[in-house]
Amino acid sequence: MHKEIRENFIEQMASGSVAIFTNAPTAMRNHDTEHIYNPDPNFFYLTGFEEQESICVIAPDHPKHKYVLFVLPKDKKAEIWDGKRVGVKDACKKYGADKAYPIDKFKKHIGKFLKDAEKLYYTLGSNSHIDAEILARFKQAVRSRVRTGQGIHTLVDPSPILSEMRLIKNEEELHRIRKACDITVDGHIAAMTAARPGMYEYELEAYVDATFRSSGANGTAFPTIVASGGNATTLHYRMNDCQIKDNTLVLIDAGAEYQRYCGDVTRTFPVNGTFTEAQKEIYQLVLDAHYEIINTIRPGVSIDEPHQKSIELLTEGMLSLGLLKGKAKKIIEKEKYKQFYMYRVGHMLGLDVHDVNCVRKSEEEYKTFEPGMVMTIEPGLYVAEGTKKVPKKYLGIGVRIEDDILVTESGYEVLTDAVPKEIDAIEELMKQV
Repeated sequence: MHKEIRENFIEQMASGSVAIFTNAPTAMRNHDTEHIYNPDPNFFYLTGFEEQESICVIAPDHPKHKYVLFVLPKDKKAEIWDGKRVGVKDACKKYGADKAYPIDKFKKHIGKFLKDAEKLYYTLGSNSHIDAEILARFKQAVRSRVRTGQGIHTLVDPSPILSEMRLIKNEEELHRIRKACDITVDGHIAAMTAARPGMYEYELEAYVDATFRSSGANGTAFPTIVASGGNATTLHYRMNDCQIKDNTLVLIDAGAEYQRYCGDVTRTFPVNGTFTEAQKEIYQLVLDAHYEIINTIRPGVSIDEPHQKSIELLTEGMLSLGLLKGKAKKIIEKEKYKQFYMYRVGHMLGLDVHDVNCVRKSEEEYKTFEPGMVMTIEPGLYVAEGTKKVPKKYLGIGVRIEDDILVTESGYEVLTDAVPKEIDAIEELMKQV
């Protein structure tokens, strides 16, 4: 997979150019404990290599070594503490590098890959030590170019090229995303069937996260959100520490990560297994919108169309519930709907949960859907406690319904449809346990 991706990237590089990508060092969590390491997504996308403090050089015009890795060398003492390293030899054998060096030889060897280049692709900001080295060499090249007429004269961020590439998933990427989605489905169902009034939010979080790991996920794609009652009106609620009261809804936003690819699903359900009438009214409104929004997705349609549809449908719904008053057109023009629906209806999904894809052609125009794109659709309504001039029965209700959608040749496929979302299906599932 990664070789094909590198070749695609090389085809889009300017002639006479070199690209350098880095994996950052580990980050400390506290005095002597490191955070779990996640490789830079673009680095991983091009190489499949996951170890920290590594560097990838892509030099299409080099006579022998067009793809080079600089990696941590084998070190018996370090590996006792932190686990086995790939090492220099296996960087070539297992990851297809034409040549590999120990990471501490980067300064010594990088010059021979840059000496004939005119353009350097490099993203500043991921590794301060390498940033300093690159900038120093760039400044030196600019000065010497005045005398020699040779050397790097342009520094370019490769992210736009890779962002465009990552927008369309290949078959292996789709396999990993499907697996991440399947595991995500299992985690949500585990939490829904375990939920009972009086439990704490963190207990349901534990059901979700344990299911992810026991099903083969690397872990969570992002910190699991379990928001009960009024907590669900905070979009990125993080505490997960409240006791769940009877007759309240629980909103769970969670996704598994499988081989670096992400799932992302939200379900909202009654902790006691039965929706109240007020909860049903908001929930059904969001669910109906959810289905209609997904139905807009097909190749050739603007990527912005689902969001515009969500604004239209949810605004009409808010008016019908008495959350807003006035004319729908004016409410949309003045963005008054944002009091209860304050974000875009979806985002691209892949190596990142909010995948770094540029979905616009220009400031005014969006790209259109193409087969192989994967995005979330997640309409919601959030009526915070204390909101004035709304029916009291809706106060403290937050509902979000989110699925992961693959754009196909003929339309779309809902990858996470196996998590119940119809009111009857949710209530039936929760009664079975």
